[in-house]
Amino acid sequence: MSKNNEVLERKDIPEEHKWDLESMYRSFEEWEKDYNRAKEMAEKFASYKGKVASSSDTLFNVLEDQGKLYRLVENLYAYAHMKLDEDTREGKSQELSDKGLSLYVEVEEKTSFVTPEILTLETSTLEKYFEEKEELKLYRQYLDNIMRQKDHILSAREESILAQMGELASAPQKIFSMLNNADIKFPTIKDENGKDVEITHGNFIPLMESKDREVRKNAFEGLYSTYKSFKNTFAASLNGDLKKNIFNAKIRNYKSSREASLDRNNISLSVYDNLISSIHKNLESMYKYMSIRKRALEVEELHMYDIYTPIVKDVDFNISYEEGVEIIKKALEPLGEEYMAIVEEGFNSRWIDVYENRGKRSGAYSSGSYDSKPFILLNYHNTLDNVFTIAHEMGHSIHSYLTRKNQPYVYGDYSIFLAEVASTANEALLLDYMLKNVKDNNEKLYLLNHYLESFRTTVFRQTMFAEFEKIINEYLEAGGALTADYLCETYKKLNELYYGPEVVIDEEIAMEWARIPHFYYNFYVFQYATGYSAAVHLSQKILEEGSPAVEKYLNFLKSGSSDYPLNVLKLAGVDMTTEGPVDKAMKLFSQLVDEMDKLI
Repeated sequence: MSKNNEVLERKDIPEEHKWDLESMYRSFEEWEKDYNRAKEMAEKFASYKGKVASSSDTLFNVLEDQGKLYRLVENLYAYAHMKLDEDTREGKSQELSDKGLSLYVEVEEKTSFVTPEILTLETSTLEKYFEEKEELKLYRQYLDNIMRQKDHILSAREESILAQMGELASAPQKIFSMLNNADIKFPTIKDENGKDVEITHGNFIPLMESKDREVRKNAFEGLYSTYKSFKNTFAASLNGDLKKNIFNAKIRNYKSSREASLDRNNISLSVYDNLISSIHKNLESMYKYMSIRKRALEVEELHMYDIYTPIVKDVDFNISYEEGVEIIKKALEPLGEEYMAIVEEGFNSRWIDVYENRGKRSGAYSSGSYDSKPFILLNYHNTLDNVFTIAHEMGHSIHSYLTRKNQPYVYGDYSIFLAEVASTANEALLLDYMLKNVKDNNEKLYLLNHYLESFRTTVFRQTMFAEFEKIINEYLEAGGALTADYLCETYKKLNELYYGPEVVIDEEIAMEWARIPHFYYNFYVFQYATGYSAAVHLSQKILEEGSPAVEKYLNFLKSGSSDYPLNVLKLAGVDMTTEGPVDKAMKLFSQLVDEMDKLI
């Protein structure tokens, strides 16, 4: 983007502000050569079918060749999708992206026989294979993770039937998606300037952030009254999806759908339960935060439509990219020389595609492959939020960098349970630095509110979602009927519990469950809250303890998937099977609330 805020063509963006995809492939022709090589490798791999478990040598060769194949395919796919994201209008990039995705699907199909054949092995036979072939021990964790689920894998015929039912099983989620995204239509209201504006999914939160309370109220009531008119259909689709999960759990010999979902990452139920328990113990701080919001907004009653509007006067930080980079470097210094050397490499070696250009994909992400730089896509504007975005994505990228440098390909990635820890820890360190160095009280209030809102939306709200999932699933598993009225009553009671006596829990909020797609993700959302809590806990340990905590944290970042997620996190000194990490995060939240209370 130019200094005049004009969106430039990609060719007009300086090279130093573009990521270095040429380090992956110098031309489309080079990519095509590797693409053809991957197709040949996939065809040859099919010759292993029926032989995977026949000997220690064969099993080792299968795992080695499978790794080489996926390593190449991931490189091809990563380049293709990033090349397209540079400029989505480019026809050749569109072609490469389509081919890369199709190749990935094809390879998954051609290697799908490997895991079922491994599961035919007896544990004693596998142990004999480890003794026979020393090199096979590299794959012990990978194979253990497959074998531990053996009791929950069905016969080949049963697995085939379940796989064929996949499209039918996804029907409730598709019905929800079509109703929620395609068919539902919200009313038109007046905005702050008296102009007609139709409520949409995209503008609902901006409308809820409006300074005009009437706009917020009308948007809130307009959206949820529309959902209410479809409440029985939304209840039926959610009921169908949860029953599908319960059926799958039962048929796979799990006690509940929650146990089945968490077992995918070998997460114990205590992690989920401890999260809810710890948040319940710390709700008084949330109630105090709501009391401060009520006072700051100068309202007699704080309603649910007052929750999102800013309580601090407009603050214009206007931070250039270069200034943002320098702030981030200073904020991350507590992470030590090894970490900071990688930060410097990231900023100086063209990891980052900085500015918006015509046709560029929106948003931000960290991507790449095992063999590439851990690239970062940005669309930088001079805002405080964009500075936090850089810190966040750099956290992801350095986690990927250290994992890939220290782990073989088979363990060169990390679990979704751990995915947001490094990124959020960076944000926490950035906030701590800025709060300690800000001079203006209004700017400090803005930063405090930014931090507290992150806690509210990522820890408290996601835990409330997680508790709602737990309650309704257990009710259904006990033979209850999941009616719209039951869902509304349950959801409203949870809002009353989580937001407390200072907030009027409007009737309309009882319908919010109907618009949350994550309730179709089968016990996924709790990981937002645990990841955030772990990150805050870690950032506090780093600031308080210095080098010993940093060393443990770096070991965590270097571990990838070489062990189960809970064990990897313990390397950093965080035991998520206890309430300790969430309690420590909640202690910080309480301190920040007290600090805001003094300034408002």
